[in-house]
Amino acid sequence: MTTVPKQLLDQQKAVVNHMVATQNALFNGFEKLVDLNLKVIKATLGDVAETSQQATEAKDPQEVAALVSAFAQPATEKAAAYSKDVYDIVSAVSNELLKLSETQAAEIQKYFSESIDQLAKNAPTGSESVVSLLKSTLASANNAYDSLNKAAKQAVEVAENNLAAATAATVQATGQATKAAAQATRVRK
Repeated sequence: MTTVPKQLLDQQKAVVNHMVATQNALFNGFEKLVDLNLKVIKATLGDVAETSQQATEAKDPQEVAALVSAFAQPATEKAAAYSKDVYDIVSAVSNELLKLSETQAAEIQKYFSESIDQLAKNAPTGSESVVSLLKSTLASANNAYDSLNKAAKQAVEVAENNLAAATAATVQATGQATKAAAQATRVRK
C-alpha cells in the first residue's frame, strides 16, 4: 500500500473517531442535564406540596406572608444552585469539546507540517522560497490559533468569576429582603 492512501485512511479514521468522541461528549452532557432537571422537578413538586399544605393551615394573612418570606431564601438558593449546576455541566462539555478540537488541530498542524516537508523534499531546485513561505504561513496560523485559544480560555475564566459574584449577590440580596419582610410581618402582629 502506498503512503498517500494509507495517510488518507488514517485521516478518515481520525475524523470518524473525532466525530464519535464529540457526539459522546454532547450526549453525556445532555444526559446530565436531563438527570439534573428530573431531580429539580421532583424536589420542586415536594416543596410545592409542603408549602401548599402549610398555606392551607395558615390562620391569617400575616402567617401566609411569613410563610412566603420563609421560603423565598431557600428558593433563591436552590435556583442559584441549579444555575451553577447547569453552568458546570455546560462548562464541562465545552471543556471536553475544546480538548477534542485542540487534539484535532494538533493533528491537522502535524499533517500540514509533514505535507510541507514532503513537498520540500520533492520540490524542484529554486522553489525554496515557496516552501519557506508555506512554513511561515503555517507557523503564523498556529500562532493565531494559540492566541485565540488563550483568549477563549480567559473569557471563560472571567465568565465563571462573574457568575459566582452574581450568584452570591443575588443570594445575599434575597436573604436581606427575606429578613426585612420577616421583620415587617412581626411588627404588624
